[in-house]
Amino acid sequence: MTSVKTQQSRNDDGLAAVVPATAPPQVVRRRRKPLTWDKVSFFAVFLGLPLAIYLLFVIWPFIQAFGYSLTDWSGFSPNQNFIGLENYVKIFTDDIFMKAMSNNIILVIFLPIITIILSLVLASLVTVGGSSKGQIKGLRNSSFYRVVSFFPYTIPAVAIGIMWGQIYDPSGGLLNGFLTGLGLDQFKDFAWLGDKNTAMIATMFVIVWGFVGFYMVLFVAGIKGIPAELFEAARIDGAGRFRTAVSITIPLIRDNIQTAYIYMGILALDAFVYMAALNSGGGPDNSTLVMAQQLFFTAFSKGQFGLASAMGVVLAIATLIFSGLVFLVNKLTGGDKDVSL
Repeated sequence: MTSVKTQQSRNDDGLAAVVPATAPPQVVRRRRKPLTWDKVSFFAVFLGLPLAIYLLFVIWPFIQAFGYSLTDWSGFSPNQNFIGLENYVKIFTDDIFMKAMSNNIILVIFLPIITIILSLVLASLVTVGGSSKGQIKGLRNSSFYRVVSFFPYTIPAVAIGIMWGQIYDPSGGLLNGFLTGLGLDQFKDFAWLGDKNTAMIATMFVIVWGFVGFYMVLFVAGIKGIPAELFEAARIDGAGRFRTAVSITIPLIRDNIQTAYIYMGILALDAFVYMAALNSGGGPDNSTLVMAQQLFFTAFSKGQFGLASAMGVVLAIATLIFSGLVFLVNKLTGGDKDVSL
């Protein structure tokens, strides 16, 4: 016979009662299913193969570049003499490279902020910037504005640089012709890209012009995902457009803004194509020279691939630091917390 364990307990009258003891819960162990050929082949094709390609074509070139940066390799010779950190000491004591780095820092500070603010304003106008009465909607003909704003992004960067180089041309450029036609004779034969005071500003304008439409579309997609009831509630509470944007739109598309900021920052740290197309020599007094341009000159004009590799390593580390700072600031300001609707 099976024995049942019991235990005594007393009720309110002090009488003892026999109560069956509770049996301890049984732990059910799940058996691991044996690996089958289907599972192994699935992991090999969809995980192992992409990982191998990533390691071979992304990680390994970085490791090679760091190795080359510790040598005096000319790029066209099998001889590679190990010189340690001498290349890094050389680039950080080079005035031209430090000037290029400072130009990149200027781009990182201003390009993302200007582009994202303009994109947010345009995205808000074409989605929720319509009449303050009735249904929440954007401006009239907002679809046309989206297409027109996005169009510059479809043009290759080299073509944009050549086109704006012609517009900025001091003798027959469209910009100077337009300004002088308005009676501003001081802009006759004015070299926008040939003056160190305006070269960087003119170049930044071209980059913003090329990307503001793309990020506007990105933010439009994010704003479209916000329930219209939130905007209607804000309107009932008397919130203006600016207050609505700060309190509702920006917090709810914060991930989109973070992504845009990182991508624009990476572009600002590179900016090679735009700078090379508009000012291939680095501009007057190296006012538009960036690290990627100096890397190119050092490698292919001077034949110092070891030194150029050190510049590439510095550029890669700067990009990683920038991305890490953006994530850190976003986390410290509460960006990692879910926004409750």
